Amino acid sequence: MAENGSREAIQERNYLALQHPVNRIKGIGAGLQRQLATLGIETIEDLIYHFPRRYLDRSQVVPIRELRTGEEVTVVGRVRQVSERKTARRHSLLQVSIFDGTAYLVGVWFNQPYLAERFQVGMEVAFSGKAQYRFNQLQMVNPAYDVISDPEEVGVETIHTGRVIPLHPAGQKLSAAMLRRLIKRALDEFGELPDPLPASLISRYRLPSHSQSLREIHFPSGLEQLKQSRKRMIYEELFILQTGLAIRRHRIQADSRSHPHAEPGPLVEEFISSLPFLLTKAQRRAFQEIAEDMSRPHPMNRLLQGEVGSGKTVVALLALLLTVENGMQGALMVPTEVLAEQHFRNLTNLCGAMERPRFALLTSSTPESERRRILAETAEGGLDVLVGTHALIQREVDFHRLGLVIIDEQHRFGVRQRVLLQEKGEHPHYLIMTATPIPRTLSLTLYGDLEVSLLDETPPGRGAVETVVFRSEEREGAYEIARREMARGRQVFVVCPLVEKSSNSEAKAAQSEFEALRRAFPDRRIGLLHGQMKKADKDRVMEEFRQGRTDMLVSTTVIEVGIDVPNATVMMVENADRFGLSQLHQLRGRVGRSGHDSFCLLISDAESDEAHRRMQVMRDINDGFSLAEADLELRGEGSLFSERQSGLPDLRLSRLRRDLPLLQRAREDAFRLVREDPELREEENRPLLREVRRRFSPHLDWLFYT
Repeated sequence: MAENGSREAIQERNYLALQHPVNRIKGIGAGLQRQLATLGIETIEDLIYHFPRRYLDRSQVVPIRELRTGEEVTVVGRVRQVSERKTARRHSLLQVSIFDGTAYLVGVWFNQPYLAERFQVGMEVAFSGKAQYRFNQLQMVNPAYDVISDPEEVGVETIHTGRVIPLHPAGQKLSAAMLRRLIKRALDEFGELPDPLPASLISRYRLPSHSQSLREIHFPSGLEQLKQSRKRMIYEELFILQTGLAIRRHRIQADSRSHPHAEPGPLVEEFISSLPFLLTKAQRRAFQEIAEDMSRPHPMNRLLQGEVGSGKTVVALLALLLTVENGMQGALMVPTEVLAEQHFRNLTNLCGAMERPRFALLTSSTPESERRRILAETAEGGLDVLVGTHALIQREVDFHRLGLVIIDEQHRFGVRQRVLLQEKGEHPHYLIMTATPIPRTLSLTLYGDLEVSLLDETPPGRGAVETVVFRSEEREGAYEIARREMARGRQVFVVCPLVEKSSNSEAKAAQSEFEALRRAFPDRRIGLLHGQMKKADKDRVMEEFRQGRTDMLVSTTVIEVGIDVPNATVMMVENADRFGLSQLHQLRGRVGRSGHDSFCLLISDAESDEAHRRMQVMRDINDGFSLAEADLELRGEGSLFSERQSGLPDLRLSRLRRDLPLLQRAREDAFRLVREDPELREEENRPLLREVRRRFSPHLDWLFYT
């Protein structure tokens, strides 16, 4: 027992030390601390969890003497010579010669003289690439390289004698070899840590301990041990994430009491019978799921997901009508004034001559007298549905009985903004709408605390959209398609990217494109729209385009979400490689909204392989969910959580597509655990609760908000 107590005390000390600055580790001075900071390593925790990006298995390394030219291989050798010179065309040439005991190989880099600083004679390095014979020597041109050992390292044999060599993400002045040495020191001093996983799960899955896995991931004793340790740490990472989501959902359901709604009644039936079209099966199913949620005594917390044109607005209106006929009010918050105005127009048009509901639009541009009237009627209950932008969360906005909050494109709002709108009522029902297709892997994480309704059918009458990619010198081909469509009486969107995040550059980019197109299409009426225009001017330009009085609209991405002009059949995107795939798909969704076949024309001069792949994916894939999966594969998950401003902890090891089976298992285990012990009060669950709180700590208002 004394030994256990001592071990627990050490673990507790180390756990508390994780947030200390990294210079608490012996040998890290101010200079080294600055270099570590460039890698995002500022605390002891950052260093201990700075995992290898890949591993080198020495058994798979090919002796240089046995190389076959043209094959993709990895070789390991010691640097014998580093030389720099200028070529006949005045290009810089760097040559690094290595020897592995069997033969020599030369790594060659053109116009990258800074790499010379990264190689020292005596270093052990790995080169990966295709070998070729040139100038009577075996070469690799621009090989991927890793520093395995550094002649200045101390105690290198304790780290590198294993067959499997970890290769950590390094910096320009901080080699992977030096990082390994620092991580080894950190683990020796602080690596014995409490295990956040409950003992029952560790036993059920026969998992190695947290501390053992941490050490094996950094310094594997063998391939099998590495495999088991990575699997354990990935499971732990996903389990902690899902536990936070399970707590969030439980708190909403257990602690919050909302107004249970009766089944859909006369108002909903009147609306459905007045529609000039039939609801799709997906729309009926989604509304049934929403109505069932709203009939319960705790708040609905649901995501309504569907592509552009799948009919989300109609489903949202059905939910609002259900709230109104239950004597309560609804709020619809959207990210831009243009979208707010369009939603308001669509909702009122859909309801036609119906007496209820009574709608109002509130944005920062609403005239003061109109604003006072709207606020008064909202507070007194005279208005049923308030549509607006961030203006809805201002302090003076007061609802009489807010029963339903709908947020469109939630990722454009911060956590606190969404919470502020919910606080306008007493635990109102909550519906999120998004036209950004989310792969199943992400919906289990980004929206893992929500139920999901999916609109996977497109209403009849939409035309096909063909995507064509042009280089700038082929621009005339894109113009010809636009001319042909305008000659048929159709209209054209032209979108140019924002090069810099400043109002002047936005206006300048749009104006420059506008002038170029006026020269290219002198006989056409062209409108210009960008974020720096006055509201009255923007309204006028949009209305002229909507009414068909202009043939072409040049715009920045202000038209990305929600603009509905069925007569538009061409979406032309300049510098398309500067947009993300989901953004391009949103833009593509602006056309094909009538029965006419349409075109998405992407103009891109991108040179990188990734940009070429993204353009190819856009050309080949029209389905939004398949595109989202491809986007996830191209980008990885690293940047996705921040887009939602989600408060979710970063994923250090997990890759959601690759680890979907582990994610599903972790989710089942986490939600079962929270059902059995909602407050995580049992002794074996307390370390887990502490870790969940710590990992979610910047966003506790999101995690524990009820």
